[in-house]
Amino acid sequence: MTINIQKGQKIELSKCHEGLNNILVGLGWDPVKRPNESPVKNFLSKFFSGNSQLDMEEVVHEIDCDAFAIMLDENYKIKNRDYLIYYGNLAEPGGSVRHMGDNTTGEGEGDDEEIRIALSKVPSDVQHIVFAVTVYDCEDKKQDFGLIKGAFIRVVDDSNGKELLKYNLSERFEGKTAIIIGEVYRRGQGWKFAAIGESTADKSIGELIKRYR
Repeated sequence: MTINIQKGQKIELSKCHEGLNNILVGLGWDPVKRPNESPVKNFLSKFFSGNSQLDMEEVVHEIDCDAFAIMLDENYKIKNRDYLIYYGNLAEPGGSVRHMGDNTTGEGEGDDEEIRIALSKVPSDVQHIVFAVTVYDCEDKKQDFGLIKGAFIRVVDDSNGKELLKYNLSERFEGKTAIIIGEVYRRGQGWKFAAIGESTADKSIGELIKRYR
């Protein structure tokens, strides 16, 4: 059974499944639907006020969000660019953390982007794996997370597809262009997950990772 957690909660992954090693971290979001702002459509909608199809017509604002993982040491510092896993660097050299590819629209059911982790293969100098999402080309497109809804992160046992936990972000993030959603981190001989849900105004992946240098 999936454990639904809230912002600030921490869960020991070994309690979800003993012997857990291979996990899939799925991140998802949906573009917000808003009323069609076309003057012609607005006029027709008012003119044919009894036509529910025109009254209810909505448009989806296309927005490209990028999920990524940052592999950090005990001081929350990144060793080098090999430890940033995103659409431009799909795996760390040892293959312990792998990004499964970019989704440019956010439409559709389920995960929009996925990151697979073999916990036993994570380099010993990595203590934290932080997951974040940014809005691609947000300045030129003048977009922010006010254009998405239903953001979530979930952890799945990759050996059998069983969903272990899920964190649904209930807040709205208008004006924000990056979200640090959660992290997987070492605790003793095991690993834990923490729901973070911190939004920032960082304009790109490169700008956000400066926090960890």
